[in-house]
Amino acid sequence: MEDNNLQSIKYWSKDDRPREKLADKGKTALSNAELLAILIRLGNKNESAVSLSKRILASVGGNLNELGKLSSDQLKKFNGIGLVKAITIIAALELGKRRQIETKKELKKITSSRMVFEIMHPIIGELPHEEFWIIYLNNSNKVLKKTRLSKGGITGTLVDIRLVLKTALEVGAVAIILAHNHPSGTLKASAADKAITKKLKLGAENIDIKVLDHLIITEKEYFSFADENLL
Repeated sequence: MEDNNLQSIKYWSKDDRPREKLADKGKTALSNAELLAILIRLGNKNESAVSLSKRILASVGGNLNELGKLSSDQLKKFNGIGLVKAITIIAALELGKRRQIETKKELKKITSSRMVFEIMHPIIGELPHEEFWIIYLNNSNKVLKKTRLSKGGITGTLVDIRLVLKTALEVGAVAIILAHNHPSGTLKASAADKAITKKLKLGAENIDIKVLDHLIITEKEYFSFADENLL
């Protein structure tokens, strides 16, 4: 028979109960392991929910971004984590990621390449494939629209210049910023990256729209064409 004192939070002393701790002291008083324990509720016959949570976090070096990449099958390898708990963890971390994206939408004005990185990284920074996005700006450099232009790679055939310019005119943009990710982690601009930047810049100039920058985004960092004087 399983030991409920190890399994269920409700059997712990009040000071050790994450739910009660959150209610009494607020969410910031809890460790990542305690927050995760609230999600999974039960551990296994050998360890509490917090102990199990600590072990799961240790497997990814305590990094929540890495935890968010685990699939349900990977999470289910931990004793005490079934499909329902795995899905609960994945859903909670995805909500956190979407909250981060929503927060970035509140930025009023693009003033630096770092700000563009902060907007786009939650969207494309961790993808296993390449995506090419366009950010459309008004005359105050405020974001009017973000659009994914292609998925899977960058070539002249995948990036439709006419569609970029058509959308720019429709939303009233006076400037655009290009952004794509490198799943490999390299920050070096390829020949294709430079070619499509030049092609878009020339096309946009014909209708008085400026290309302000092109960012290559990886999981941890970015490369800016504008910062490197490559535009």
